[in-house]
Amino acid sequence: MRRTSLAIAVFSSCCFGFSGPMAKFLGAAGFTPLEAVWVRMAASAVLLLAILALVRPRALRIPRARIGLVAAYALLAIAGVQALYFVAITRIPVGVALLIEFTAPVLVVAWVRLVRRIRPGRAAYLGALITVAGLAVVVEVWQGLRLDALGLLAAFGAAAGCAGYFLLSDGFGDEMDPLGLIAWGFAGATVVLAPLSRPWDIPWSALGGSATVGGTTLPAYAAAAVLIVVATVLAYITGVTAVRRLSAAVGSTVASLEVIAGTVIAWVLLGETLGPLQIAGGAVVIAGALLAQTAARGTRRDGRPGGDAGGAAPAGPDRPLAGAAPAAGGADT
Repeated sequence: MRRTSLAIAVFSSCCFGFSGPMAKFLGAAGFTPLEAVWVRMAASAVLLLAILALVRPRALRIPRARIGLVAAYALLAIAGVQALYFVAITRIPVGVALLIEFTAPVLVVAWVRLVRRIRPGRAAYLGALITVAGLAVVVEVWQGLRLDALGLLAAFGAAAGCAGYFLLSDGFGDEMDPLGLIAWGFAGATVVLAPLSRPWDIPWSALGGSATVGGTTLPAYAAAAVLIVVATVLAYITGVTAVRRLSAAVGSTVASLEVIAGTVIAWVLLGETLGPLQIAGGAVVIAGALLAQTAARGTRRDGRPGGDAGGAAPAGPDRPLAGAAPAAGGADT
Protein backbone atom coordinates (compact mmCIF):
# COMPACT_ATOMS: atom_id res chain seq x y z
CA MET A 1 0.00 0.00 0.00
CA ARG A 2 2.78 2.44 0.91
CA ARG A 3 4.66 1.71 -2.30
CA THR A 4 1.51 2.36 -4.28
CA SER A 5 0.98 5.66 -2.47
CA LEU A 6 4.57 6.73 -3.10
CA ALA A 7 4.19 5.77 -6.77
CA ILE A 8 1.08 7.95 -7.01
CA ALA A 9 2.96 10.88 -5.40
CA VAL A 10 5.89 10.48 -7.80
CA PHE A 11 3.48 10.26 -10.74
CA SER A 12 1.77 13.47 -9.59
CA SER A 13 5.10 15.31 -9.37
CA CYS A 14 6.03 14.15 -12.86
CA CYS A 15 2.67 15.34 -14.20
CA PHE A 16 3.26 18.78 -12.68
CA GLY A 17 6.69 18.82 -14.31
CA PHE A 18 5.07 19.18 -17.75
CA SER A 19 3.54 22.55 -16.84
CA GLY A 20 6.41 24.87 -17.74
CA PRO A 21 7.54 23.13 -20.95
CA MET A 22 3.99 22.92 -22.33
CA ALA A 23 3.43 26.59 -21.53
CA LYS A 24 6.55 27.45 -23.54
CA PHE A 25 5.14 25.60 -26.54
CA LEU A 26 1.92 27.60 -26.27
CA GLY A 27 4.02 30.76 -26.12
CA ALA A 28 5.81 29.72 -29.30
CA ALA A 29 2.41 29.11 -30.91
CA GLY A 30 1.44 32.73 -30.33
CA PHE A 31 -0.14 32.80 -26.87
CA THR A 32 0.96 35.40 -24.34
CA PRO A 33 1.65 34.15 -20.79
CA LEU A 34 -1.68 35.53 -19.53
CA GLU A 35 -3.57 33.96 -22.43
CA ALA A 36 -1.95 30.59 -21.77
CA VAL A 37 -2.79 30.85 -18.07
CA TRP A 38 -6.41 31.71 -18.84
CA VAL A 39 -6.79 28.75 -21.19
CA ARG A 40 -5.30 26.47 -18.56
CA MET A 41 -7.47 27.80 -15.73
CA ALA A 42 -10.73 27.89 -17.69
CA ALA A 43 -10.42 24.43 -19.19
CA SER A 44 -9.20 22.89 -15.92
CA ALA A 45 -12.04 24.51 -13.99
CA VAL A 46 -14.63 23.10 -16.39
CA LEU A 47 -13.10 19.61 -16.29
CA LEU A 48 -12.59 19.45 -12.53
CA LEU A 49 -16.00 20.95 -11.70
CA ALA A 50 -17.66 18.47 -14.06
CA ILE A 51 -15.77 15.51 -12.58
CA LEU A 52 -16.61 16.52 -9.01
CA ALA A 53 -20.26 17.24 -9.87
CA LEU A 54 -20.57 13.67 -11.13
CA VAL A 55 -18.36 11.83 -8.66
CA ARG A 56 -18.23 13.91 -5.46
CA PRO A 57 -20.82 16.70 -5.51
CA ARG A 58 -20.41 17.43 -1.78
CA ALA A 59 -16.88 18.59 -2.52
CA LEU A 60 -18.28 21.67 -4.26
CA ARG A 61 -20.02 23.05 -1.17
CA ILE A 62 -18.57 26.33 0.09
CA PRO A 63 -19.36 27.38 3.69
CA ARG A 64 -20.91 30.84 3.62
CA ALA A 65 -18.36 32.14 6.11
CA ARG A 66 -15.54 31.09 3.80
CA ILE A 67 -16.67 32.69 0.54
CA GLY A 68 -14.34 35.67 1.02
CA LEU A 69 -11.41 33.41 1.80
CA VAL A 70 -12.11 31.32 -1.31
CA ALA A 71 -12.12 34.53 -3.38
CA ALA A 72 -8.76 35.60 -1.89
CA TYR A 73 -7.40 32.12 -2.52
CA ALA A 74 -8.44 32.30 -6.18
CA LEU A 75 -6.94 35.78 -6.61
CA LEU A 76 -3.61 35.33 -4.84
CA ALA A 77 -2.88 31.62 -4.56
CA ILE A 78 -4.09 30.57 -8.00
CA ALA A 79 -4.31 33.51 -10.43
CA GLY A 80 -1.27 35.38 -9.07
CA VAL A 81 1.00 32.35 -8.86
CA GLN A 82 0.02 30.99 -12.26
CA ALA A 83 0.38 34.32 -14.09
CA LEU A 84 3.75 35.19 -12.56
CA TYR A 85 5.14 31.69 -13.08
CA PHE A 86 4.14 31.70 -16.75
CA VAL A 87 5.74 35.12 -17.21
CA ALA A 88 8.91 33.84 -15.52
CA ILE A 89 9.34 30.76 -17.71
CA THR A 90 9.12 32.84 -20.87
CA ARG A 91 12.26 34.69 -19.77
CA ILE A 92 14.32 32.23 -17.68
CA PRO A 93 14.82 28.44 -17.76
CA VAL A 94 12.01 26.30 -16.33
CA GLY A 95 14.36 24.67 -13.83
CA VAL A 96 15.52 28.00 -12.42
CA ALA A 97 11.93 29.28 -12.13
CA LEU A 98 10.92 26.12 -10.24
CA LEU A 99 13.89 26.37 -7.89
CA ILE A 100 13.07 29.99 -7.06
CA GLU A 101 9.44 29.11 -6.47
CA PHE A 102 10.57 26.30 -4.20
CA THR A 103 11.80 28.96 -1.74
CA ALA A 104 8.16 29.57 -0.76
CA PRO A 105 8.47 27.53 2.47
CA VAL A 106 11.26 29.86 3.57
CA LEU A 107 8.92 32.83 3.05
CA VAL A 108 6.32 31.02 5.14
CA VAL A 109 8.87 30.67 7.94
CA ALA A 110 9.57 34.42 7.72
CA TRP A 111 5.83 35.19 7.90
CA VAL A 112 5.38 32.89 10.89
CA ARG A 113 8.23 34.62 12.72
CA LEU A 114 7.59 38.26 11.79
CA VAL A 115 3.78 38.39 11.62
CA ARG A 116 2.56 35.57 13.85
CA ARG A 117 5.38 36.18 16.32
CA ILE A 118 6.20 32.49 16.57
CA ARG A 119 9.77 31.27 16.88
CA PRO A 120 10.08 28.40 14.36
CA GLY A 121 13.35 27.11 15.84
CA ARG A 122 16.98 27.19 14.80
CA ALA A 123 16.47 24.60 12.07
CA ALA A 124 14.09 26.96 10.27
CA TYR A 125 16.66 29.76 10.22
CA LEU A 126 19.37 27.36 9.13
CA GLY A 127 17.13 26.09 6.33
CA ALA A 128 16.45 29.66 5.20
CA LEU A 129 20.16 30.47 5.16
CA ILE A 130 20.98 27.30 3.21
CA THR A 131 18.22 28.05 0.69
CA VAL A 132 19.42 31.61 0.07
CA ALA A 133 22.99 30.36 -0.40
CA GLY A 134 21.86 27.70 -2.86
CA LEU A 135 19.72 30.22 -4.72
CA ALA A 136 22.70 32.54 -5.11
CA VAL A 137 24.52 29.70 -6.86
CA VAL A 138 21.53 28.87 -9.08
CA VAL A 139 21.21 32.45 -10.40
CA GLU A 140 25.01 32.81 -10.52
CA VAL A 141 25.00 36.01 -8.49
CA TRP A 142 28.79 36.39 -8.91
CA GLN A 143 28.17 36.92 -12.63
CA GLY A 144 25.99 39.93 -11.86
CA LEU A 145 22.70 38.03 -12.24
CA ARG A 146 23.11 37.01 -15.86
CA LEU A 147 19.52 35.78 -15.99
CA ASP A 148 16.73 38.10 -17.14
CA ALA A 149 15.86 40.52 -14.32
CA LEU A 150 12.11 40.63 -15.09
CA GLY A 151 12.00 36.84 -15.26
CA LEU A 152 13.70 36.56 -11.86
CA LEU A 153 11.33 39.17 -10.38
CA ALA A 154 8.32 37.28 -11.70
CA ALA A 155 9.67 34.00 -10.27
CA PHE A 156 10.16 35.56 -6.85
CA GLY A 157 6.66 37.04 -7.09
CA ALA A 158 5.34 33.57 -7.82
CA ALA A 159 7.22 32.26 -4.77
CA ALA A 160 5.56 34.94 -2.62
CA GLY A 161 2.16 34.02 -4.05
CA CYS A 162 2.91 30.36 -3.39
CA ALA A 163 3.68 31.22 0.24
CA GLY A 164 0.31 32.99 0.38
CA TYR A 165 -1.23 29.83 -1.07
CA PHE A 166 0.09 27.85 1.88
CA LEU A 167 -0.93 30.42 4.48
CA LEU A 168 -4.42 30.95 3.05
CA SER A 169 -5.07 27.21 2.84
CA ASP A 170 -4.25 27.00 6.53
CA GLY A 171 -7.43 28.98 7.23
CA PHE A 172 -9.79 26.42 5.72
CA GLY A 173 -9.02 23.48 7.99
CA ASP A 174 -11.34 20.57 7.19
CA GLU A 175 -14.29 22.77 6.23
CA MET A 176 -13.83 22.25 2.49
CA ASP A 177 -12.85 19.31 0.35
CA PRO A 178 -9.37 20.11 -1.08
CA LEU A 179 -10.38 19.20 -4.64
CA GLY A 180 -13.47 21.39 -4.36
CA LEU A 181 -11.33 24.27 -3.13
CA ILE A 182 -8.96 23.81 -6.05
CA ALA A 183 -11.84 23.63 -8.56
CA TRP A 184 -13.40 26.85 -7.27
CA GLY A 185 -9.95 28.42 -7.16
CA PHE A 186 -9.52 27.66 -10.87
CA ALA A 187 -12.97 29.05 -11.61
CA GLY A 188 -12.29 32.22 -9.63
CA ALA A 189 -8.91 32.68 -11.31
CA THR A 190 -10.61 32.34 -14.70
CA VAL A 191 -12.93 35.22 -13.83
CA VAL A 192 -10.19 37.37 -12.27
CA LEU A 193 -7.81 36.95 -15.22
CA ALA A 194 -10.42 37.48 -17.94
CA PRO A 195 -10.06 41.31 -18.13
CA LEU A 196 -6.26 40.95 -18.32
CA SER A 197 -6.01 38.00 -20.69
CA ARG A 198 -8.95 39.13 -22.87
CA PRO A 199 -10.07 35.63 -23.96
CA TRP A 200 -12.12 37.17 -26.76
CA ASP A 201 -8.82 38.23 -28.37
CA ILE A 202 -6.97 34.95 -27.82
CA PRO A 203 -5.66 33.54 -31.14
CA TRP A 204 -7.71 30.33 -30.90
CA SER A 205 -6.83 29.43 -34.48
CA ALA A 206 -3.21 29.02 -33.33
CA LEU A 207 -4.25 25.77 -31.61
CA GLY A 208 -4.55 24.25 -35.07
CA GLY A 209 -0.93 25.03 -35.87
CA SER A 210 2.37 23.81 -34.46
CA ALA A 211 5.04 25.21 -32.17
CA THR A 212 8.79 24.68 -32.15
CA VAL A 213 10.95 25.20 -29.06
CA GLY A 214 14.52 24.01 -28.67
CA GLY A 215 14.36 21.96 -31.87
CA THR A 216 11.21 20.07 -30.82
CA THR A 217 7.94 20.62 -32.68
CA LEU A 218 4.52 19.81 -31.22
CA PRO A 219 0.97 20.51 -32.39
CA ALA A 220 -0.26 23.46 -30.33
CA TYR A 221 -3.48 21.66 -29.40
CA ALA A 222 -1.41 18.73 -28.04
CA ALA A 223 0.64 21.06 -25.83
CA ALA A 224 -2.58 22.65 -24.53
CA ALA A 225 -4.14 19.24 -23.88
CA VAL A 226 -1.10 18.02 -21.92
CA LEU A 227 -1.01 21.28 -19.93
CA ILE A 228 -4.69 21.02 -19.01
CA VAL A 229 -5.33 17.30 -18.62
CA VAL A 230 -1.94 15.99 -17.45
CA ALA A 231 -0.17 18.94 -15.77
CA THR A 232 -3.29 20.28 -14.06
CA VAL A 233 -6.36 18.07 -13.62
CA LEU A 234 -4.63 14.68 -13.42
CA ALA A 235 -1.73 16.13 -11.43
CA TYR A 236 -4.01 17.68 -8.80
CA ILE A 237 -6.25 14.62 -8.45
CA THR A 238 -3.33 12.25 -8.00
CA GLY A 239 -1.55 14.73 -5.72
CA VAL A 240 -4.51 14.94 -3.34
CA THR A 241 -4.93 11.16 -3.48
CA ALA A 242 -1.27 10.63 -2.59
CA VAL A 243 -1.19 13.05 0.34
CA ARG A 244 -4.27 11.42 1.85
CA ARG A 245 -2.47 8.09 1.82
CA LEU A 246 0.90 9.43 3.01
CA SER A 247 1.95 11.69 5.84
CA ALA A 248 2.48 15.36 5.04
CA ALA A 249 6.18 14.97 5.87
CA VAL A 250 6.67 12.17 3.35
CA GLY A 251 4.50 13.91 0.78
CA SER A 252 6.40 17.18 1.05
CA THR A 253 9.68 15.35 0.49
CA VAL A 254 8.34 13.69 -2.67
CA ALA A 255 7.18 17.14 -3.82
CA SER A 256 10.78 18.11 -4.52
CA LEU A 257 10.66 15.74 -7.49
CA GLU A 258 8.69 18.37 -9.40
CA VAL A 259 11.82 20.47 -9.71
CA ILE A 260 13.74 17.49 -11.04
CA ALA A 261 10.92 16.37 -13.35
CA GLY A 262 10.39 19.87 -14.73
CA THR A 263 14.11 20.35 -15.33
CA VAL A 264 14.50 16.97 -17.05
CA ILE A 265 11.44 17.49 -19.25
CA ALA A 266 12.67 20.98 -20.20
CA TRP A 267 16.06 19.46 -21.05
CA VAL A 268 14.58 16.71 -23.24
CA LEU A 269 11.94 18.79 -25.02
CA LEU A 270 13.36 22.31 -24.97
CA GLY A 271 17.10 21.76 -24.80
CA GLU A 272 17.35 23.84 -21.60
CA THR A 273 20.25 22.81 -19.39
CA LEU A 274 21.63 23.85 -16.02
CA GLY A 275 25.35 24.01 -15.38
CA PRO A 276 27.05 21.77 -12.80
CA LEU A 277 27.15 24.57 -10.24
CA GLN A 278 23.46 25.35 -10.82
CA ILE A 279 22.57 21.70 -10.30
CA ALA A 280 24.56 21.65 -7.07
CA GLY A 281 22.93 24.91 -6.01
CA GLY A 282 19.51 23.45 -6.82
CA ALA A 283 20.19 20.50 -4.52
CA VAL A 284 21.13 22.97 -1.77
CA VAL A 285 17.92 24.98 -2.36
CA ILE A 286 15.78 21.85 -2.06
CA ALA A 287 17.60 20.72 1.09
CA GLY A 288 17.25 24.14 2.72
CA ALA A 289 13.57 24.49 1.79
CA LEU A 290 12.79 21.04 3.18
CA LEU A 291 14.62 21.84 6.42
CA ALA A 292 12.87 25.19 6.83
CA GLN A 293 9.46 23.71 6.03
CA THR A 294 9.93 20.78 8.41
CA ALA A 295 10.94 23.11 11.22
CA ALA A 296 7.93 25.35 10.62
CA ARG A 297 5.57 22.40 10.57
CA GLY A 298 6.96 21.23 13.89
CA THR A 299 6.02 24.46 15.69
CA ARG A 300 2.51 25.12 16.96
CA ARG A 301 0.81 28.51 16.67
CA ASP A 302 1.40 29.07 20.37
CA GLY A 303 5.12 28.64 19.79
CA ARG A 304 5.40 25.18 21.32
CA PRO A 305 6.59 22.15 19.37
CA GLY A 306 4.08 19.80 17.87
CA GLY A 307 1.63 21.56 15.55
CA ASP A 308 1.54 23.12 12.12
CA ALA A 309 2.78 26.66 12.30
CA GLY A 310 2.77 27.48 8.69
CA GLY A 311 0.59 24.88 7.06
CA ALA A 312 3.25 24.55 4.45
CA ALA A 313 4.80 21.83 2.43
CA PRO A 314 7.27 22.69 -0.28
CA ALA A 315 5.78 22.67 -3.71
CA GLY A 316 5.77 24.27 -7.06
CA PRO A 317 3.20 26.58 -8.54
CA ASP A 318 0.78 23.73 -9.15
CA ARG A 319 0.48 22.02 -5.83
CA PRO A 320 -2.90 20.87 -4.48
CA LEU A 321 -4.08 20.87 -0.90
CA ALA A 322 -5.13 18.23 1.57
CA GLY A 323 -7.05 19.55 4.51
CA ALA A 324 -5.10 22.25 6.26
CA ALA A 325 -1.79 21.49 4.60
CA PRO A 326 -0.83 21.64 0.93
CA ALA A 327 -0.45 18.26 -0.62
CA ALA A 328 2.66 16.82 -2.04
CA GLY A 329 3.10 16.79 -5.69
CA GLY A 330 2.93 23.21 -7.23
CA ALA A 331 0.12 26.25 -7.03
CA ASP A 332 2.97 25.33 -11.03
CA THR A 333 4.42 25.15 -11.27
